[in-house]
Formats: sequence, structure tokens, C-alpha cells
Amino acid sequence: MQEIIDEIVNKAVKGEIELHEIDNFLEANAAMVARRQAIERLTNTQLPSIGSTILDYSEIKNRNAENVIGGIQIPVGVIGPLKVNGDYAKGDFYVPLATTEGALIASVNRGAKAVTKSGGTRVKIIFDGMARAPVFKLDSIEEVSKFLDWIKKNFSKIKEVAESTTSHGKLINIEPFVLGNNVWLRFVYETGDAMGMNMATIATEKACEFIEREFGEAECVAVSGNMCSDKKQSQINSLHGRGKTVVAEALIPHEIVKTVLKSDTNLIHEVNLRKNWLGGARAGTIFQFNAHFANIIAAIFIATGQDVAQVVESSSGYTWTEVREEGLYISVTLTSLEVGTVGGGTRLPTQREALSIMGVAGPGNPPGSNAKKFAEIIASTVLAGELNLLAALANKELGKAHMKLGRGAKV
Repeated sequence: MQEIIDEIVNKAVKGEIELHEIDNFLEANAAMVARRQAIERLTNTQLPSIGSTILDYSEIKNRNAENVIGGIQIPVGVIGPLKVNGDYAKGDFYVPLATTEGALIASVNRGAKAVTKSGGTRVKIIFDGMARAPVFKLDSIEEVSKFLDWIKKNFSKIKEVAESTTSHGKLINIEPFVLGNNVWLRFVYETGDAMGMNMATIATEKACEFIEREFGEAECVAVSGNMCSDKKQSQINSLHGRGKTVVAEALIPHEIVKTVLKSDTNLIHEVNLRKNWLGGARAGTIFQFNAHFANIIAAIFIATGQDVAQVVESSSGYTWTEVREEGLYISVTLTSLEVGTVGGGTRLPTQREALSIMGVAGPGNPPGSNAKKFAEIIASTVLAGELNLLAALANKELGKAHMKLGRGAKV
């Protein structure tokens, strides 16, 4: 076998075959080895750490990645226990975070301690739907008007066509948007335990074929017309939601603010107003009136095999605080959290184990319940992270924490 691998590597180095073509000559994992060896020779580097992986390329090929040469390792820590009182997530949870940022896990962990000692979070999912929005062009606004009427009257048939491509996806709505002779149809689907972007794309493509065939005056220019919007911040996602819109809240008694967070309720509230809201408004951080949602979202996404680029819209949201007689009220609203527990990277071995820690690996019973449980846990973790960072800022200890846990320095 090594002789065959060496032969293929030589051909790749000489340019006789392209890197992706190595898959045509070797079994999947042998192809991964050959491709890595070719890169080592082409770049005059050694890649033993990238090559030391438990990944089975035969399971990844045509599913998760192409031109694979190995794997990358990122430290994974856990926070918890974090008490969650949701409709789907009920109890104490340990949450895995994959990150290279020192102090992040410790910060979220202290917030989780304060939240749990306060009775935990309360969580609600107020919207659940994955969107895909094709853009159509028509000759005139007269045709646009006819087109919109036709779409409304034929929704049931369009729904039947779209749902013929999936056993789990359900078309729940088509939202039309018009600019001149251009029409965007924002298809919104329930997608069970899958994040659902690919499911929605395939179903919408089928629906567009039907629409073009039955309403000949409309031409679908692109199945994704940016009104979805995927991997971009957008007002429509903030207002209408994409994925799951989740709200988590907690009431932290003054004593716990003092003893666990070493802070003051009024100071934390003032930091939130002046930093997150006033500072955010002055800087123009549209849809991002929060301290560091993206930190927690990215770390959970990496650990659990989510589409990491969707951190862009999944971390959009708002932190709200109030000083009450009982203590500090804090809530976080994630407007477009796009997560799943099946499909994509969730099927990879380490990512599946991370999901298992929270009891959300694979499909739920009933379908969709695992993804909703996962979303509630994420929102609660984000709240814990926001709470502690606001306290750290109020305490003027942010720099000290990063010196100690990010640089290893004594403070």
C-alpha cells in the first residue's frame, strides 16, 4: 500500500494529478495520508500533529469536507452545573466550550454559578423556522401583482412540492418582499432537529422549479436572494427570526451579586446601559446590543459541530437588565440562533460526544425537541457569560483576569 501511496504522492507533487483527484486512486483514509504527504513535500513542512487524528475520512468524504489532510484540535472545557428551567431543557447541565481564549470558560463558569445559585434561568423559544429566500424577476409591476396573488392562491400546492423533498421539513410560510420588478419569496420551514439550511435550500429549489413552470412570467434568478439572510447580519433576521428566536432570563439576588460576582447590582446595570446600549448605539452596532454573545456562541458551535460561519447572525441579540427590589434582573434575546443536533458536523465523533454531555445528541422524541433543548441551553449559557462579563467590567477586573488566565502572568 505504501508503494501505491508514494506513487500517487509523486504524481501530485509533479502536478500530474490534482489534490482532489487523489480520491479517485486510493481508499479514503489512504487518500488523506497521500494528500498530506504531498502538501508536506510541496510546502517543505512537516504536519505530524494535523495527521494525528481520529477522523475517519470515509465518513467525512462527500459529507463534511473535501481535500482533507487531517484534523485540527482546539481545547474544550466545560462550564457548569448550569440550572435551566426551559420548556425542553430542565435541570442542571454541563456545557462544552471549544476555545483558545484564556479566561472565557472561567468567566462563563462564574456566571453559571451565580445563575444556578439564583434558581437558574427561565427560557422560551418564541419563533422556530429556517428561511431560504429566492429572488424572482418579472417584466413589470403589473406582473408582480399577479405573481403575488398567484403565490398566495397556490400556497398549498407549493407546500406539497417543497415538502416532497424531505421527511422532516414543513413549509410554514412564504413571506413576499418587492423592489421594483423584483420579488423575494422568503420560504420559512420547520426543520425538526436539523439546523435545516440545506433542507430548506433543496426544498425551495424544487418549489422554484414548480413556480417557474406554472407561472411562466417569473424567472428565478437565485435560490438565495439575501433576504434569507445566511451568514450575514440583517434586519430581517433580527425582526422576523431565522432558526430559533430564544429569550432567557434570570433574577440574581443582591447577595449573590455581592458574594459570587463580587459586584454591585446598580453598577452592573449601569455598565449594561452605558456600554451595551449607549455605546452600541453610538458605535452603530446594529442588532448587537450585547457584551460578547459571539464568544459563547462560537465556542459552543465549534465544540458541537455547528456551522461556525453562522455565528454572524446567531450571535445577534440584546442584553437587558433591571434593578429590582429582589436583585438584578437580566435577560438575553437571541433573535436568530441557527443550531441543530443532527446533520452537518454534529455527526463527527468528538462533536457528537460534546452534544451527548448535554443530552442532545441525535434526533429528539418528538422530532425537534433535541434542537430546541439545545437552543435553550445555549441561551442560558450566553446569559451566564453576559452576566459575568458585565460584573467583571463593573469590578474593573477584566484586564487582570486576562493577564492571569490569558497570559499566565501573576496578578
